[in-house]
Amino acid sequence: MSANPIQSTGFSAEEREAVYKCIFSRRDVRGQFLPDPVPDEVLARILTASHYAPSVGFMQPWDFIVVRDQAVKRKVWEAFQTANREAAEMFQGERQSTYQSLKLEGILEAPVGICITCDRKRSGPVVIGRTHQGEMDLYSAVCAVQNLWLAARAENVGVGWVSILRHRDLRAALGIPSDIWPIAYLCVGYVSHFFARPELEAAGWLPRMPLREVLWFDRWHNRSGSEDLLGQIG
Repeated sequence: MSANPIQSTGFSAEEREAVYKCIFSRRDVRGQFLPDPVPDEVLARILTASHYAPSVGFMQPWDFIVVRDQAVKRKVWEAFQTANREAAEMFQGERQSTYQSLKLEGILEAPVGICITCDRKRSGPVVIGRTHQGEMDLYSAVCAVQNLWLAARAENVGVGWVSILRHRDLRAALGIPSDIWPIAYLCVGYVSHFFARPELEAAGWLPRMPLREVLWFDRWHNRSGSEDLLGQIG
């Protein structure tokens, strides 16, 4: 498969199942990165998939910074260390101990870092679909993150989102202008394995919420007349 998008009118049963497999087996990777480089052709496919994310008003507000320089990664890591110490103080007792035991990044271990940003001025002051919900550009950039994550999983490449960072520190580390909004710093690389369950779920931090607990029909907290669908969900 090349980095060019595939034109197709439908999915076979096998292709459909592959999409769901990718979604359900996607993991936030922190500690399993291998030093093996990600080939340029693989990285190009992943970035192209990210660039083809949906965006409100087709504004495509994202930019991508590919980070391979170890000195630059170290600046990001140092910013994480500062923020992580601050974050640990926000939890108390056993919760704090559990937090401190978790590995929450792979900045130095991952062969590639990718920062996805949002240019909130792209396409001008008035954008279709953003006239009444001004934050839609930020949500569009997050769609690019999700596209990248799923494409990477399909390539058996791991991704870890590092959000324990002050925006100003990430801007300083990567030379991002003050009017550009950092959306995500992602650690990217091949991994020794993918966990069967999300690490925070396995560690007992939080459980997976059943879909039926967050599903309503026609109005908030209404489930009347939805028994057939709820029966399919289980």
